[in-house]
Amino acid sequence: MPLRIIIIGGGIGGLCLAQGLKQAGVEDVHVYERDSSPRGRMQGYRLRISPEGESALRACLPRRAQDLLSATANLRHEQGLAAYDEQLNPQWAPEFGDARGDAPDKIDAVDRMTLRRVLLAGLDGVVHFDRRFTAFDQVGDKVVAHFAGGHTVTGDVLVAADGANSQVRKQLRPEYQALDLGVRAILSRTPRAAAIKAGLPEVLRDRFVNVTGSNGLRLALMPMVFRGTPREAAARLWPGLEFDQAEDYYMSVFSVHREVLGLPDGEFLAMTGEQLRELVLERTADWHPDLRGVFAHAEPAETYPLALKATMPVEPWGQGRVVPLGDAVHTMPPTGGVGANTALRDAAALSQALAAVSRGETSLTDAVSGYQTEMVRYATEAIEMSLKIAKWSMRKIDVDSVS
Repeated sequence: MPLRIIIIGGGIGGLCLAQGLKQAGVEDVHVYERDSSPRGRMQGYRLRISPEGESALRACLPRRAQDLLSATANLRHEQGLAAYDEQLNPQWAPEFGDARGDAPDKIDAVDRMTLRRVLLAGLDGVVHFDRRFTAFDQVGDKVVAHFAGGHTVTGDVLVAADGANSQVRKQLRPEYQALDLGVRAILSRTPRAAAIKAGLPEVLRDRFVNVTGSNGLRLALMPMVFRGTPREAAARLWPGLEFDQAEDYYMSVFSVHREVLGLPDGEFLAMTGEQLRELVLERTADWHPDLRGVFAHAEPAETYPLALKATMPVEPWGQGRVVPLGDAVHTMPPTGGVGANTALRDAAALSQALAAVSRGETSLTDAVSGYQTEMVRYATEAIEMSLKIAKWSMRKIDVDSVS
């Protein structure tokens, strides 16, 4: 049966789903995004791509999009995780394997803006910007989506890919609330050249670094060194696809316990990038100066606050025509580096399930049920892993009640 699929949210998960459906031959797909344009979401951060996330991307994307991501992925120099205290004394760190080894074309980390631009490629006429979703109605065997300004769209399936603050979830499952982990984070980006000039030691330059300070302060530092700049790679692999100029950088995540931070959420979450940078420098005044140089050169426009939350337990939304995807159903802290990967897995699994319905191979009820059963399983595993790493890296974090 032909399906008209409405996707609320044009983030990584929603766009990957649209690409997967297009690859599977499902043509009547529409993505509705509240941003005013493709440039409306300019936060450019490094995303770890797990083997499962890479498999999902390759399942959903055309070949030249895969090649473009591979050509612009992170150029890894050192494998594994290095751990230190705030004075750069080495600490024990868990080991993480990667079955992909040193494969030259593997996609194990990407720039978020680059990934989103690739996911948008070829979706002209599919993605509709400046559409703020407000509510939905289920009318018989159809779903009607309502948007600010009075616009409405009718479809057979509505996919909630609208993130941790999902408006769809608030209407359908208002009782589902992610649990606050009591940790606040500051995400920022520092140009790699500036960090090295400021004295970042060579041993820290090309690998994932975790710094655990006293009183529960934590820094995660991750390099994003492009194999090739997006502009150069696109000129070779996808002529006509435009990218902004990109430079190598470090993504940093500075985390602190809420009680140690000592600021009400209303004040903390409203801080500007410059204020957040100064806050980090103030709280790390006694840290090794080579680490503080990374903070000092962070870009204020690419610095923002975050409250760490987790969805436990992950639960299906039922067998109706409104289907969840990504953070809307399984919010998790960034400590495990698997939030985006889990959304990508959702996109690949759901695109296959809906394509099977479109081909008449199964019913919509069975497809949605099967997708959600599997999604709950792997999303729960991802959240549990993220919480374990949060306990190790933050030391004082108390998440026993949700793990």
